[in-house]
Amino acid sequence: MDWDNLRFFLELSRAGRLTAAARRLGVDHTTVSRRLQALEKSLGVALFIRDTNGYTLTEAGRSLLPQVELMEGASVRIEQALPSPGDSLSGQVRIGATEGYGTMLVAGQLSELSQRHPDLNLDLLALPRAVRLSRHEADIVITLERPERGPFIITKLSDYVLRLYAGKDYLEAHGPINSRSDLEKHRFVSYVDDLVFSKDLLFLDEIAGSGAVGVRSTSVLAQQEAIAAGAGLGILPAFTADQDPRLSLIMPTQIRFIRTFWMLMPIELKDIARMRVTWDFLREQAERERGRLMGVAG
Repeated sequence: MDWDNLRFFLELSRAGRLTAAARRLGVDHTTVSRRLQALEKSLGVALFIRDTNGYTLTEAGRSLLPQVELMEGASVRIEQALPSPGDSLSGQVRIGATEGYGTMLVAGQLSELSQRHPDLNLDLLALPRAVRLSRHEADIVITLERPERGPFIITKLSDYVLRLYAGKDYLEAHGPINSRSDLEKHRFVSYVDDLVFSKDLLFLDEIAGSGAVGVRSTSVLAQQEAIAAGAGLGILPAFTADQDPRLSLIMPTQIRFIRTFWMLMPIELKDIARMRVTWDFLREQAERERGRLMGVAG
């Protein structure tokens, strides 16, 4: 058996699709397919069921998976034990973050980290869904929900504030909004309830007398665009909305929500230098952006 084929098996079991696994491995999807076929031939069993939804593990594949994960863990421990050549950091670090935080903050911050350590390969997954450490989708994750248990290192990254906004043109057309009772006359922009990745992001029930939702989106940045274009009022993070000159803040002292970003990393990665440096860097950057996150003008 070619042991390297197990690496392709592991990534496909996590990604579920050839193209996604290929991107994570940095190869063509035909290479993943060829490696999988070679592994199945050497073992004499089918490891995946192939259908229109992608690749699902067979019973043999499910039996093999934990053994391959143990091999992966051993590989990580070997890397930890080896001395680093000089002070240079190299290798890949994959960061998963909420869409708003990842796009509006982390993306710009990574430029500085890349300049400090040019041999680091930094992947940013800024997604409108939870990035799962348990599926090894990322090495470091910034999320809204603190897991109750698991083999993770967890730190509170920062609180952040969300407030009610409207497009300036919308307010000119509909008049000022000065009280909660005024909200009954307006439509709102919000999340798709059954697809929201955290129930902590459903705010409208907490606004007394709120009107109907006219536009829904899984993306907070799409919601911001819709609000700026006049689709209605909406709750947005101050760190994104306060930067948008098309938006006006509505009743800032009366309607205000606080949520928390948490940062997680698997325990087995904590002693790898590139992971530790990236972790510390993200904490430093969050502290630097505390005012923006809390909606305090700098």
